Formats: sequence, structure tokens, C-alpha cells
Amino acid sequence: MIDRKITLALILAIAVEAAGLFAWAGATGERLKDVELRVVAMIGVSERLARVEGQLELAAAQLTRIEQKLDAN
Repeated sequence: MIDRKITLALILAIAVEAAGLFAWAGATGERLKDVELRVVAMIGVSERLARVEGQLELAAAQLTRIEQKLDAN
């Protein structure tokens, strides 16, 4: 009778641990999906940022030329 109680308790403990493991794995999967979506969104932002940086460099060069022309006059 004692062996049966120990076996039943052991099986129940393993089942509870397995349920916790599956819940943790599911939550981890959801967090991973969220991070992947954020990374995809950031790819577009980085491309736009690179374009803006290029435009700022061109604007700075134009400003330098304008300043040089004003100083020359």
C-alpha cells in the first residue's frame, strides 16, 4: 500500500512538472514571436535611418558650400 501511494505521488509530481514545463515553453515561444516581429519592424526603420543620414550629409555639404560663397563675397 505504501508503494502505491509513493508511485501515485511520484506520477502526480511528474505530471505537474511536465505541465509547468509546457506552459513555460509556450510562453517562451510567444515571447520569441514578439521579438521576431519587433526585429522585422526595426529593419524598415534602419533603412529609413540610413537614407536620412545620407540626406543630412548632402545638406551639410550644401550648407558648407553656401557658407563658403557667402564668406567669399
